[in-house]
Amino acid sequence: MWGGNGVPRVPLPYRGDGHRTPFPSVPISSRMWWPTLLALLVPMVAPLHPEQELDAHWDLWKRTHRKQYNGKEEAARRQIWERNLKYINTHNLEHALGVHSFELAMNHLGDMTSEEVVRTMTGLKLPHNRPHGNETLYVPDWTERTPAAVDWRRKGYVTPVKNQGQCGSCWAFSAVGALEGQLKRRTGNLLALSPQNLVDCVATNDGCGGGYMTNAFEYVRHNRGIDSEDAYPYIGQDQSCMYSPTGKAAKCRGYREIPVGNERALKRAVARIGPIAVGIDASLPSFQFYSRGVYYDQSCNGQNINHAVLAVGYGTQKGTKHWIIKNSWGEEWGNKGYVLLARNRDNACGIANLASFPRM
Repeated sequence: MWGGNGVPRVPLPYRGDGHRTPFPSVPISSRMWWPTLLALLVPMVAPLHPEQELDAHWDLWKRTHRKQYNGKEEAARRQIWERNLKYINTHNLEHALGVHSFELAMNHLGDMTSEEVVRTMTGLKLPHNRPHGNETLYVPDWTERTPAAVDWRRKGYVTPVKNQGQCGSCWAFSAVGALEGQLKRRTGNLLALSPQNLVDCVATNDGCGGGYMTNAFEYVRHNRGIDSEDAYPYIGQDQSCMYSPTGKAAKCRGYREIPVGNERALKRAVARIGPIAVGIDASLPSFQFYSRGVYYDQSCNGQNINHAVLAVGYGTQKGTKHWIIKNSWGEEWGNKGYVLLARNRDNACGIANLASFPRM
């Protein structure tokens, strides 16, 4: 029933004898009746069917990450994506119940299996003739105290997060990150160096097929330099070596390796030296979709190290000790490209097994 000026009136109830109450109808202001009308209309709008909702999320994910598929490929990638999404949701429910110390999130790797990620986006390979002598061993000064927390990003030692793409060049990004830190320490200037220079020119490594950080440091020493990123930009695939001395931005005179498995020595190196090249096991889906919190997975195998990253600091979050790790999978991965990895928890993921830094 409508009153004057289009304002609705609420009809009053019957008394039970077939007649309405004798009181006049009560006008409702426009502020009152619109929410009432909407409340009546909302149930009339049918909710999306779960399959339709999943279709919408899939389409949104494809647009967000600029994914395109041909023919049957989309169905296969959709199946992987759905399986990963279910895994993420289950993990996060368990996190809410206190089972895990970190959360997961869907990212640009959502249509890939963990096996595919390891095959195309890691690339750490130990050299067959890796030296084991004391001449390259880092010997910490145990007399000095180390800070409770260190973050070299805040001191200007770390360049922005990069994306290696589907090229097994993690070793080059890890080595370059350590070189950049030492360049800043020595000269006071932070300059992006060229991982592509290493991919193309380190003969003892295999370019996008994988490699090791100390081989990269040795190349820079023998070559008497490495080009800047501007002089030798990254393309994410193997090509002929095009190093030019005119683009040289840094050099090194060797390297040092952290005692295997010694997190105390690694902590001291991070505190006293700067960002350190390290290797970890990155084969688990929990690492693939890490989002925030302190990463710890009992299944992470320190004897199965396959990915090179950069330790840029350490600290404590909500009472849990961690390493600050810079990855090379872009800012869409992790916490803007970083992961907090559990520290002093039985050398989680092998963090201290293959750690090294260049000498300048």
